[in-house]
Amino acid sequence: MTADIGDAVAAGRDERGSGDAAALAIETQGLVKHFGSTRAVDGVDLRIPVGGVHGFLGPNGAGKTTTIRVLATLLRPDGGTARVFGHDVVTEADAVRARVSLTGQFASLDEDLTGAENLLLLARLLGYSRAAARQRADQLLSAFGLGEAAGKQVKQYSGGMRRRIDIAASIVVRPDLIFLDEPTTGLDPRSRNQVWDVVRALVRGGTTVLLTTQYLDEADQLADRISVIDAGRVIAEGTPGQLKASVGSGSLHVRVLDPARRAEARGLLERVLGVPVAEDGDPAALTARVPDGAPTARALAALEDAGLPLAQFALGQPSLDEVFLALTGRPADSRTPDPEDPR
Repeated sequence: MTADIGDAVAAGRDERGSGDAAALAIETQGLVKHFGSTRAVDGVDLRIPVGGVHGFLGPNGAGKTTTIRVLATLLRPDGGTARVFGHDVVTEADAVRARVSLTGQFASLDEDLTGAENLLLLARLLGYSRAAARQRADQLLSAFGLGEAAGKQVKQYSGGMRRRIDIAASIVVRPDLIFLDEPTTGLDPRSRNQVWDVVRALVRGGTTVLLTTQYLDEADQLADRISVIDAGRVIAEGTPGQLKASVGSGSLHVRVLDPARRAEARGLLERVLGVPVAEDGDPAALTARVPDGAPTARALAALEDAGLPLAQFALGQPSLDEVFLALTGRPADSRTPDPEDPR
């Protein structure tokens, strides 16, 4: 399916024209958007090159959606500048709209129409002839694995099918840049993986993707680079590996064979390692951030000497969840106020 999606993206006839090439897909300087006394976007600086997936990572209410709406020309900024492929989002809004597409957090298609009817209608509105519109709709339905559901009303689609048809609708005309605003929220693991495959195929088809997400594993899987936003400000940026390295420590994961002795193992590890050790939701699991050169081998030997058998003892890079906690002092699923983000 995914190879077909890449072909379908590349084949989308650009009725609007793509304009001049630009080295940067997105560039913002001091971008500000406020609602009353709340600064939902508070001086955001971004430089996102053409090509690949750029992750825009943060908790609900951090300002991700508001930033996307400004970049997509749906909201006017209150300060700073924003350019998309070199075009100012305020003074050259039409030129920006000619290059971009937006898939929001919720499906925006007519649920009483079939999948085929939705795509056919959009293609006709975007300038395709009747025959070309039908051909384009058929191509997209096939590429996104929705051929058998083409004649069903969208309201009968599963959550994963709705997200796929929504993304298909966003590329009826090939965009140079697509904003995917939390595209997998509420999906089951299988549907999430399908959407991830779609995102990878979009990039292979030549489209730059700005992906907003609150799921750290999603950013880790898909993004070439990540900007972390919190309370309307970008607080860190880099590749997933660079962000993990910025924490300056490794991540130790331990599972004791006997959950009843977890507290004992925790105390022993804290004495040997000299760092706090946290108890996970798993009743047998312990985790700790350990600096380079920490006596992890001595900790393992101490557990063995104390007769505390282990089911797991692993040392590696910190996860993006741990990076986010280190950067913000709170987990990624916490919430900060953003009046443009109802969740």
